[in-house]
Order: sequence, then structure tokens, then C-alpha cells
Amino acid sequence: MLNLLNLSEAASRLQRREISARDILQACLDQMRKVEPRLHAFLSCDEPEALAQADAADARLAAGERGPLLGVPVALKDVIAVKGQRLSCGSKILEHFVAPYDATVTEKLRAAGAVVFGRVNMDEFAMGSSTENSAFGPSRNPWDPERIPGGSSGGSAVAVAADECLAALGSDTGGSIRQPAALCGCVGLKPTYGRVSRYGLVAYASSLDQIGPFTKTVRDAATMLGVISGHDPRDSTSVPQPVPDYTAALTHGIRGLKLGLPREYLAAGGLDPQIKTAVDTAVAKLRELGAELVEISLPHTDYALATYYIIATAEASANLARFDGIRYGLRVDGKDPVELYQNTRGRGFGDEVKRRIILGTYVLSSGYYDAYYLRAQRVRTLIRQDFLKAFETVDAIVTPTTPTAAFKVGEKMADPLQMYLSDIFTLSCNLAGICGISIPCGFTQSPKLPIGLQLLGKPFGEESLLRIAHAYEQATEWHQAKPPLD
Repeated sequence: MLNLLNLSEAASRLQRREISARDILQACLDQMRKVEPRLHAFLSCDEPEALAQADAADARLAAGERGPLLGVPVALKDVIAVKGQRLSCGSKILEHFVAPYDATVTEKLRAAGAVVFGRVNMDEFAMGSSTENSAFGPSRNPWDPERIPGGSSGGSAVAVAADECLAALGSDTGGSIRQPAALCGCVGLKPTYGRVSRYGLVAYASSLDQIGPFTKTVRDAATMLGVISGHDPRDSTSVPQPVPDYTAALTHGIRGLKLGLPREYLAAGGLDPQIKTAVDTAVAKLRELGAELVEISLPHTDYALATYYIIATAEASANLARFDGIRYGLRVDGKDPVELYQNTRGRGFGDEVKRRIILGTYVLSSGYYDAYYLRAQRVRTLIRQDFLKAFETVDAIVTPTTPTAAFKVGEKMADPLQMYLSDIFTLSCNLAGICGISIPCGFTQSPKLPIGLQLLGKPFGEESLLRIAHAYEQATEWHQAKPPLD
């Protein structure tokens, strides 16, 4: 089954003309028809347009063109613009909105010859940790469809883990790539803020959002990052840093590297003992591979959750003000403009989005701005300084990705705070603007559910991060496990 291939395997066989891009895409479409009734990873898929892309890729291959993504099917989270396709952000308010242009990452994928197909499910406006906040129904974990896949990029993780595509893009504001990757058993990479253009990404929290890949292997993540990275003058937060050959550094090994173990993460309350055991075993493997493991401290970790939910909601309340029923999206008329706004936003937004808009508006309001938002920005600076100080002595930081394995659908919907705690180990990375990756490192016993190992790297330190992740992956077999979908 060609959909079981990873990017590297597919590219190699395509370039040798052993298989065609249409063959791979058809295998993915067949898998979608088989598993989508149970998993609901995709919101839509234009099959004729995708097949036309595959045929165009085959023509380029026949003409002798080569490339690591040429002819490879890649799915996109429904928060990334693809010209002429729906861009709903998992929300009723944009249910029928069609993107008028391609995001920069979409342009880069097309230029590389990838077959950009399908819009994958997500928490509404990327606000959530389980994909249950999607206005179009939750996605399901391929390891146990009674459980959540994580969020907000849950559909992207499911599509890759269930072999419905060979790779996918998601967005990460507080862990929305790494957390679902961990819960579904695939690789999820959150690049450094500014490494990948956000042009064409519908904003949740503009100072935190970053686009990144979901893949089956670390090498594939390196390949995807190399394609989508680079300075973009259309994004004022895009940083003009050179893009290295990420795959070239993968074979260097990790002997002599120093990795930090933050005591605040490994001693955190609520950490499942099975996850701690798996992470401890992974740490032992890294040590066996030649890395030096040292304990470090990130002293402001306890303030990260509160800081994140002040800054993220404040930015969300401003960003989502544009969805008012006047310019685009859903419009529910009223007797005057105020009633129109109320009707449109009341009916168009879901409960979690409303909750965050209200919270964000509150912390930005007169009398509370200094007490909450300004103070949170100061704490954010302290959190970033914690990481930069740690990186003076270590090359990367090792932590669990999540405190627990995937929980059951509906289990935490009535308790937003418990849901927010699902991202306790991932959101500091976004506050600090550094890079992070989650890779498979084991399973819980009963039921058998994936566990993720998180590696955090220096700003624009993706080369070292991928090198460490690849060394661990090659020394273990966790990434080869497949969910029981037959």
C-alpha cells in the first residue's frame, strides 16, 4: 500500500519511476474512504483537482525534474489558505468562505511539486487541545477512536498517523502541533518564531502562531521544514535567516552534546507515571548514544500557563474582531449594526472561542491592562530569559510532550482548566519563541496509546534539534508502529 510510505521512500521511488504520483494519491484517497467514517480527519477534499495536480507532477517527473516533495500528497490544516478552496478555520462563521489567495507555505509546497490536497479538521480558530471544538465535529484518535487526537491540529495528526497522506501542515500557538503528534504517535515540529512565513495563516495569537509539519519520520520533518522555511517580505515577523540543509546534519550523531532535563517539568504534578517511565527510558537511550544529560532549572515555568492564556486571548480578541458579518463570512442581519454584530458573532462562534474573546477583551480593558496584559508580557520576557540562560550550557532540552496520553472524547469538555493543562509542557516554547519537536517514545500499557518525547532547541536551532531527534528515532522502533485500523 503506497500510502504507507514515508516522504523519503516515496520520493525515491517516484524519481526512479517505479510508481506514479497518481498511484500514491489514489492510495491515500482509498485509505480516506476506508477510515474517515471513524476518524473524521478531513473536512473536505477536491479529488479531481488533486488528481490533476498528481498528473502534473508525473509530467514533471517524466521530464526529468527531481525534488524531495515532487508528487507527494500533503494535507493542510483548515487555517492555511489555499486559493479557491474553503478556509473555514473549523468555524461556522467562515463555513462558506473561500480563500482568495495561497498562503506562502502553500506556494512553496506547490513550487516543490507537492500534491496539496484536502482540508483537515481543527479546533475552531485553533483554540483547543482536543479538536472537540471544531464546529464540524471532533476528529478521533486512530489508536482508539473513542479518544481525542489532541489539538488544535488534530486532523493533521490523524491524517498522517492513519496514512491518509504522507505529511501535513498544522499551526502551533501553544503546542497545537507537538501535542497531537504525541497523542497520535507521529512526528510534529514547531519551528522557531519567524522561521516560517505566517502569510496566509488565519491568526489566533499573532506573536505565538507558527506553521510546522507533521510527518512519519524525523527525516521527513527536516525535508518539509527545508521547503517551507525562508524569509517572506509579506510577513513582517518573518526573519531573514538563511535556510540550512536540514537533512545534511541528521547523520552526525549526538556524541558530546549536552541535553538539559528541567526539574520543573519532570517533577510536575499530574504527570502520568507511565509517561514519566517512557521519558526516563528515552533519556537513558540518549545517554547511551553519547549525549550528556544534566539537570537544569526553568524557574518561571509555574507562571507559563497563566501568562499564555492572558497573552493568547488578548491577541485573539483583537484578531477575531474582523469577523463581524460586514466584510466576509457569516452574516446574520439585525435591526441595526450592533444587533447585526451580536447576531453574527453569537451564532457564528462556538463556546470556547467566545470564552477566549471575552477573557482577552477583559485583560485589555481599561483598568486591567497593566494588571494583567502588561504584567504577562513582563513574565513572558522572564520565561524567554530562562530558556536563553539554559541554552548557554546545554544544546537542547528534553521533556515529556504531554502530561497524559489521549483522554476520552467528552472527558474534559466541561472543565476548561483541565483541558488547558493538556498543553502545560508545550506552551512555554511558544512564549519563548524557540523551536520544539515531539517524537514517539513509547506506549501506555492498557489501553495501548502513544507517548511523545519533546525536544526544545535554541532560537533557529532546528538543525541540532532534528539531529538529536533523528539519532533517537534511528535507535528505537516506536515510529514504525501503526494504529490498528483494519
